[in-house]
Amino acid sequence: MTSRGDLKGAQDTLREFLLGARRAVAFTGAGISTECGIPDFRSPGGLWTQNKPIPYDLFVAHQAARNEAWRRKFAMDEAFGSAVPGRGHKALARLLAEGRLSGIITQNIDGLHQASGVPDKDLVELHGNTTYATCLDCGQRYELSWVRSRFEAAGGRAPDCEACDGPVKTATISFGQAMPEREMARAERLTRESDLFIVIGSSLVVFPAAGFPLQAKRNGARLVIINRQETDFDELADLVVREEIGDVLAPFAEGLAASA
Repeated sequence: MTSRGDLKGAQDTLREFLLGARRAVAFTGAGISTECGIPDFRSPGGLWTQNKPIPYDLFVAHQAARNEAWRRKFAMDEAFGSAVPGRGHKALARLLAEGRLSGIITQNIDGLHQASGVPDKDLVELHGNTTYATCLDCGQRYELSWVRSRFEAAGGRAPDCEACDGPVKTATISFGQAMPEREMARAERLTRESDLFIVIGSSLVVFPAAGFPLQAKRNGARLVIINRQETDFDELADLVVREEIGDVLAPFAEGLAASA
């Protein structure tokens, strides 16, 4: 079933699916954060059109790459660091708190799900988190304020770990970096056990993360895709909604709570 403009009908169908589900899982991508002022990656004017990503091996091997990576990070924080959760984040946090979702799997690194009230135990961050940093060698955690003060004091040189002199990087997964085993296992378990899988704001082109909706569908779960643009998985979905995420989820969550 596909909805193009019939928002009320799509919300009614989503309500039917969710009320009939035993274990519903949400899967979010960059689109859920665009109304918060954070641009996505692939759309015209997106982040990838402005800066070519720095691969993991380059970051590890070269001080200049680490310097540039942190320069970009702090520049982005100046532009987007004040972002707060949007209507979509708040709606999912509400659905989770009411026991209507079993968990949230996200490709996002912005920390806005946690800021909306989603507990870490119910959130799987496949691509890490950019709100803090870690040493790639010993795993020591560093707050961004620590990194920035040393970066600026050294004239734009990325600092090394105080404990082991290893490279310090945002706690995100870069191109060429291994996916986090624990988070992948958690995502696989949630996907395997789900009977409703709701994709929200993802273009579904980044693998292995994009494989989870397909896995859920193959395991017999209903698949819902809420995204402004078409995806390669639309033909497999039981419901496709090409509307603004906040317009879909905010009144939907409110209506469910009111009827409870």
